[in-house]
Amino acid sequence: MPKHGKKYSGVKAKAPKEVLELEAAVDFLKANPVAKFDESVELCIKMGVDAKKSDNAIRSTCGLPHGTGKSVSILVFAAGDAAEAAREAGANFVGNEDMIEKVKGGWTGFDVAIATPDAMKEVRKLGRVLGPRGLMPNPKTGTVTEDTAKAVEAAKAGKVEFRMDRDSNINVAVGKLSFEAGQLVENIQTVIDAVRAARPTGVRGAYFKNCSLSSTMGVGLRVNIRD
Repeated sequence: MPKHGKKYSGVKAKAPKEVLELEAAVDFLKANPVAKFDESVELCIKMGVDAKKSDNAIRSTCGLPHGTGKSVSILVFAAGDAAEAAREAGANFVGNEDMIEKVKGGWTGFDVAIATPDAMKEVRKLGRVLGPRGLMPNPKTGTVTEDTAKAVEAAKAGKVEFRMDRDSNINVAVGKLSFEAGQLVENIQTVIDAVRAARPTGVRGAYFKNCSLSSTMGVGLRVNIRD
């Protein structure tokens, strides 16, 4: 097991053991940073959903009202007018066959991938590279679209994607410790509301099992979210 430093151990020793209200958890994390850099704040929700059932899949997006606090690198697979619109909107990498070949070679130096429907005919073949990294464009998340400019602008403005993994967990970065407490609370509540809205129709019983909040290098705090 990895060994933690004295600062982490000190924070862990005084961390509340009980389930906290969201505001109290945010206040504790902000008052007890562990790293010297501006840590991200990460939300983890354990879902009461059987991830093995295909009709229980949970995947969607939401726009954080105060953004993520980090610069997002965007790749757009497109040609013609859609490619030019993506460039004007601020996409970092734009191309079609050339970018497909580059990614096919293993390159994944970007945070978000967007594609036009026409480009997806070839982009689908990149599943082995993009799929495991959660980078495959998908119509459900607005990353397969003719309106590439709008998709680029949304990604830059703080749009985040969430999806349930094979262990029924959803993990989302919701901001930075340098954010004001109220901004973090609003971002977190926005994600919780979006996950609640994405509830599969066939799910019965408790939808949320538990929830925790942590900073990049910090301790995890149990948070009270009402189902």
